[in-house]
Amino acid sequence: MEEGPVIHSSARRDEDIALDLMKFIAMTTGYGRTTGGSGAGFTGGGAAAKPEEYAAHLLELYGKCKDAVKK
Repeated sequence: MEEGPVIHSSARRDEDIALDLMKFIAMTTGYGRTTGGSGAGFTGGGAAAKPEEYAAHLLELYGKCKDAVKK
């Protein structure tokens, strides 16, 4: 039986930090929230009309958070 590649615990650390950062930003600012909901703070990125757009906004935010964590 072959063993898969060894993944160290630090290998997912950047992704986990980026995910936590994305959750924090999305929850506190209402980032990408669908229209009809009101969020606290300022709205970064505008409101999404459909759930698909909301998901796209969150994926975009996650990418930005991942880039920020890598720097």
